[in-house]
Amino acid sequence: MRNVFANYLVNKAKRNKKIYFVVADISPSGNMEEYQSIFKNRFINVGVAEQTMIGVSAGLSMSGKIPFAYTIATFSLYRPFEMIRNDLAYQNIPVTVVGMGSGTVYANLGGTHLTQEDISIARSIPNMRILNPCDPSELKNCIDFCIKNKKGPIYLKIGKAGEKTFVSNETENWFFGKIRKIKNGSNVAIISTGPIIKKSFEILKKLKEYNIKPSIYSCHTLKPFDYKGLDKIDKKYKKIITIEDHSEIGGIGSICKEYIKNKNKVKTFSLKDKFIHSFHSQDHLLKLHGIENKKIIQAIIK
Repeated sequence: MRNVFANYLVNKAKRNKKIYFVVADISPSGNMEEYQSIFKNRFINVGVAEQTMIGVSAGLSMSGKIPFAYTIATFSLYRPFEMIRNDLAYQNIPVTVVGMGSGTVYANLGGTHLTQEDISIARSIPNMRILNPCDPSELKNCIDFCIKNKKGPIYLKIGKAGEKTFVSNETENWFFGKIRKIKNGSNVAIISTGPIIKKSFEILKKLKEYNIKPSIYSCHTLKPFDYKGLDKIDKKYKKIITIEDHSEIGGIGSICKEYIKNKNKVKTFSLKDKFIHSFHSQDHLLKLHGIENKKIIQAIIK
């Protein structure tokens, strides 16, 4: 997704001179390097100073610019948290804070590079909105929204690289703040947020032998949350499954369990409420937390 993000922003910046890229000591990748070479005066690398990245972005926004504060997710939200809260949210300043490689994408680098609780942290900040696109197509929708945004900060979670596109002709249109049906089915609804939606489609293939075709939903907007959309899903389906690479506290799973009255119809697959100390692949890490296709399929068919 980082290459799609950079490529798309280059094209947008050619037509909009207000767009700025503010990064914190992150090596240019993909077309970010092209952005830097074309728009030298609109690319700012503050070095290992994430707090400064947020402060500079706030100043740019207050002077009428459209800044994207961009770095690896753990360093875009956790390290400069006070500045995000006070410089952006408290003053309701429109800045997009981009967390690249969010969730468990950097599993091989260990706990310091994993954002297992970023959604719950960002949700607790007044005026903050949260976007977590499931694929490159949704990412472009999110970028368009962020460019037009005139009200308050946005935390935009994106993947790293190699994500497939899951949006198709049967997918509902993208609207900010609305849960989106990606694939139509019946009886069972699978709700996920971000690139981990790939597991939903892996499961979809395996469920064919059981003659089960679930509907797949992308919760690309986590704040404000689409409770009306969740109501419709609750009324339509007998079983609801949530999948996320985020803590069981404060993410999509806990939102559904807190809101839906019949708790028995909701089965959540989230990261456990404990620190991660392993250094393995993303799939290995997810398996340690019970987020694996076999267990999800069992929860659906039983």
